[in-house]
Amino acid sequence: MTEYETEFSEFPKEWEVKKLKDIITYKKGVKPKQLYIKRIDDNYVPYLTAEYLRGQSEPRYVDMNEKRLLVAEPEDILMIWDGSAAGDLFTGFRGAVASTFVRIKCNRNIINCKYLYYYLLERVDILKKRTKGTGIPHINKDTFENLQIPLPPLEEQKKIVEILDTVDSIIIDTTNLIEKLKLLKEKTLNLLITGKIWHKEFEDTEIGKIPKNWEIKRLKDVIIKAKSGGTPRRNVPEYWNGNIPFAKAQDITKSGKYLYNTEEFITEKGLENSNAWIVPKDSLLLTIYGSLGFVAINKIPVATNQAIIGIIPNKNIIDTEFLYYWYLYFKPYWSKFIKKGTQPNLTLEIVLNSSIPIPPLEEQKKIVEILSTIDNKIETETKYLDYMKKLKEKLLAALTTGKIRVNSIAIGDLR
Repeated sequence: MTEYETEFSEFPKEWEVKKLKDIITYKKGVKPKQLYIKRIDDNYVPYLTAEYLRGQSEPRYVDMNEKRLLVAEPEDILMIWDGSAAGDLFTGFRGAVASTFVRIKCNRNIINCKYLYYYLLERVDILKKRTKGTGIPHINKDTFENLQIPLPPLEEQKKIVEILDTVDSIIIDTTNLIEKLKLLKEKTLNLLITGKIWHKEFEDTEIGKIPKNWEIKRLKDVIIKAKSGGTPRRNVPEYWNGNIPFAKAQDITKSGKYLYNTEEFITEKGLENSNAWIVPKDSLLLTIYGSLGFVAINKIPVATNQAIIGIIPNKNIIDTEFLYYWYLYFKPYWSKFIKKGTQPNLTLEIVLNSSIPIPPLEEQKKIVEILSTIDNKIETETKYLDYMKKLKEKLLAALTTGKIRVNSIAIGDLR
């Protein structure tokens, strides 16, 4: 299979290995004399900064007639040379290269530039770990120039690029779909939770206009129990690492709609010697300190710390998932009620006295069904996105070292 080995890995015997400096030219960007907010004509190109390339800022433009500019074409590779993000890579852009970047041009007789881009993505940690400079770090020139590059035949490079481009395209499409679904959910939630889809007659209430056949109730009137938790003393080992899931605010903020697991566990002794209590499965968990207003439905019995209120709804009056969606909608409005202190927080009293719209139970279930359908689709696409990102990492490592050959992958199977 292999005939030789580089300092990083083994490669197929028919591949060459060359140093980066032998297959590219590179040059540092230049700070322009003047930047323009608007593009005046075709002679003006975007100024390629890290913020612009990441989509974090609006473009500013440079006049191509200005001397000394370094212009990148879409096939070129751009790499941040200076700063905390040194080593980050971009491609597919045309514009004037910022002074913190280098533009990399490839010898197309030897290497496909997109193949090199993907290979550098796989090896970028080497460059990041060996940056120089005690103040502002920068790429180590010797490490960069002497980086060893495996070179399959050009035709195989092209096929590797095609495979990785396909995966990238799926990742981009799936990301865009998730964003559209989230927007759809937000708009649908706003319409359903205020009754604006099926109703025509409304009345004014303390929480705004609601349908005439809905009621307004306080949380305390539609639940069986609501109580915050507590934390067992951490300096007592017997209280920790038991079999009782122990939820903290960060478990809720990371969980999405349902909480299936927690980072920490406590023992029966920890439960008995603290204010923690067991919140039954399929209750509601609401954060009241720091990251306040986050909500989740626990799919396992859990104890919680004092930053979380466990809420057991009276299901004869209110559907648990409807209450979840109400508090999801209401999250931005908690700021009107927070107690000012060392950190923003709610109190149990505030939460218990919060007002909630109560549609008939059948309508609550219809609202939940529609929103759950969108949530389920978002969850499915998010899992698929995570899978494709992990697949890309594996393919990057395997294809650019020859551990997987292109003939063993059918592009159609990736979609």
